[in-house]
Amino acid sequence: MTTSVDPHADTAPAPRVSPDARRGGLKAAERRFGLLLLVPALTAFGVVVLFPFLEALWLSFYEYTIAMSEPEWTGISNFVDVLTDEAVIGSFVSTLIFVGAATVFSILLGLGWALILNHPFRGRSALRGLSLMPWVMPAIVAAFIWGWIFNSRYGLLNAVAMEFGFIDYPQAYLSTPGGAMAAVVIAKVWLSVPLFMAFFIAGLQSMDREQVEAARVDGAGNWHVLMHHVLPHLRPVIMVTVVLGMIGNLQHFDTIWALTGGGPVRATTVLSIEVYRRAFEQWDIGMAAAVGVVWVATILPPAYFYLRQLMARTE
Repeated sequence: MTTSVDPHADTAPAPRVSPDARRGGLKAAERRFGLLLLVPALTAFGVVVLFPFLEALWLSFYEYTIAMSEPEWTGISNFVDVLTDEAVIGSFVSTLIFVGAATVFSILLGLGWALILNHPFRGRSALRGLSLMPWVMPAIVAAFIWGWIFNSRYGLLNAVAMEFGFIDYPQAYLSTPGGAMAAVVIAKVWLSVPLFMAFFIAGLQSMDREQVEAARVDGAGNWHVLMHHVLPHLRPVIMVTVVLGMIGNLQHFDTIWALTGGGPVRATTVLSIEVYRRAFEQWDIGMAAAVGVVWVATILPPAYFYLRQLMARTE
């Protein structure tokens, strides 16, 4: 005896997935894929940046020299020495002078050059390209060029100054504290101006031309247009360049080291050179790590401000 079975009797209807649930699953998959793409970058950051910084932070609480087989715990004594050591305090003062002068002059000259190159004239594109040459040049090469310019025996600056009668005999610019600081600031400004010029040109290109033309029709002069129209429009760009300039100058090492070696009489010994000397000349790793931590602490405020401004503009 056979029993007939209805093929549709036990078949349950397939569950329907709502569009919201489907979109939620798709977004979750996209988030997982995005996190997967971040793994190589986060790994490189951890190996190259985070791990060395944490090790330096750990060493900053120890006394560790080349004569010691193992580091010895000293607590915060290294940081106390950093805050009371006249050499480190002098390096901090030199850093403030260098960062302040290099940032201000780079921005002023970059803005002025951008205003010139923003006007149409024959050969403007070629001049813009040539203006970027210092930025793409290695800092060591730039240091050797400026070292030749400021050289006391065969330098270009002395030759030109003597030719026009500004001086009677060659000057040793790099042998005086003021001259050496001026030299490293000029070299760094020369390297930084092209980048800031590019930022300002980009900002000027986005400016409303009709607003400027209307102001000129009303009788506004160049100074009025600059102060009341151009600079307010460039305020976000100026803020970004100021912060980026401070961060870059706080980290700068190669041009100063190649040009003056931190001298004369430690006049150009900024914090980056102080860390190098403590670690690789005096072999005081613990003290070098403490100076490095203080150095990083000086970079964090402008970096935080820059990231905050960047996130605010992208929201």
